[in-house]
Amino acid sequence: MPRDSASRIDPDDLLKAYTLGYFPMARSRKDDNAVWVLPELRGVLPLDEARAPRRLLRTLKSEPFDVTVDTAFAEIIGACAARSKARADTWINRAIEDAYLELFQMGFAHSVECRREGKLVGGLYGVAIGGVFCGESMFSTVRDASKIAMLHLLARLKLTGFRLLDTQFHTAHLAQFGVRECPDTDYQKMLGALLGVRADFRAAPDQLSTLTVLQSITQTS
Repeated sequence: MPRDSASRIDPDDLLKAYTLGYFPMARSRKDDNAVWVLPELRGVLPLDEARAPRRLLRTLKSEPFDVTVDTAFAEIIGACAARSKARADTWINRAIEDAYLELFQMGFAHSVECRREGKLVGGLYGVAIGGVFCGESMFSTVRDASKIAMLHLLARLKLTGFRLLDTQFHTAHLAQFGVRECPDTDYQKMLGALLGVRADFRAAPDQLSTLTVLQSITQTS
């Protein structure tokens, strides 16, 4: 796999990269090229280990957002790529943005959206391949919006046959959901075993009930 890609990323090449554990990142939003990344330590969440903080589950019960899937993919990735007070730059350049938009049109990329009074206030996107969902990025403009999107994602993945959420990196933010680190050698074994699994992100209803999401989280942190 080459270390750098041309300014356009072919979606078929991108899917192939995922089967090998690679994903693209730009050095900055303004950089025309992307670097293919293969972490030595990977953030992973076997879905039967998913958990959530009790405070977040209480927030979920209050139903603060209208949560949907695949209704605003372009807006989600655009928001993830945008500058914010928390980050002066991002790793999502135009080539990456365009490639994932193509994957969305092909049915491999998906988004989860949180709206409040009709306004998009948070969400996430990623790529589904076999029994693995590779989470790419998330954003939030109000408290807990991206976290509630994460809970809905976990519930949907469990319902539709996925086995593993690949978060690429491990962070304290992700650890509260049960994400842990594993070496690339272990990840490659999991990936190889799950590529042949048949899972369908859209097999569940477009909008999951709060009760369904709550029932999917059997552990708390």
